[in-house]
Amino acid sequence: MTSAVDQQRVAGLRSQRIILGSSSFARKQIMTELGKEHGFSYEVRTADIDEKAIRDPNPEMLVRLLARAKREAIIAKMKAAGEPLQGLLITCDQVVVHEERILEKPGSVDEAHEYIDGYGRSPASTVGAVLATDLGSGRAAEDVETSYIHFRPIPEDVRARLIEEGEVFYCAGGLMIEHPLVEPHIERMDGTQCSVMGLPKHLVLRLMLEAAGL
Repeated sequence: MTSAVDQQRVAGLRSQRIILGSSSFARKQIMTELGKEHGFSYEVRTADIDEKAIRDPNPEMLVRLLARAKREAIIAKMKAAGEPLQGLLITCDQVVVHEERILEKPGSVDEAHEYIDGYGRSPASTVGAVLATDLGSGRAAEDVETSYIHFRPIPEDVRARLIEEGEVFYCAGGLMIEHPLVEPHIERMDGTQCSVMGLPKHLVLRLMLEAAGL
């Protein structure tokens, strides 16, 4: 249960300009839910960076670096547009780790098949970074969260339908746990659904409060 003090802190977000630096449908959906739960609204900006230009063998460091790069790209766009640097900017990134490999968005049909087929052999983990930055003060807070998903084998016809729909190409590892074709093949999850989908609500809220100094 949220304490009265915590509720007062969260209430402080309602007067803040909040910017989600992501074009992900799933992240926007989660952020909308979070806003409804706590009474704040948000707007969207996109970074449009070349994510593959940023590399690190450590998945936690990789997602941190990508979240920071997205922040810098959005700030640069705002400056170029003469937009005042005000508000809380939320940037994030996520990769899937499977059998010690970092999986990002599938680059081909074959790669998507390979990724999704592999989840039936062994669990996958999602490693996601969230970075909250107060654009006025420069104060920032970031953290990484890892969740684990255990799958039953995903049949070839299901993989083919997912790939034909095309959304898997916009998801790290082609992983779409919320999809009705995928849900029946999930054995269990160690972590929250919003974390696996790329934007853990509890983490976003905590980091926004820290960055805002609330």
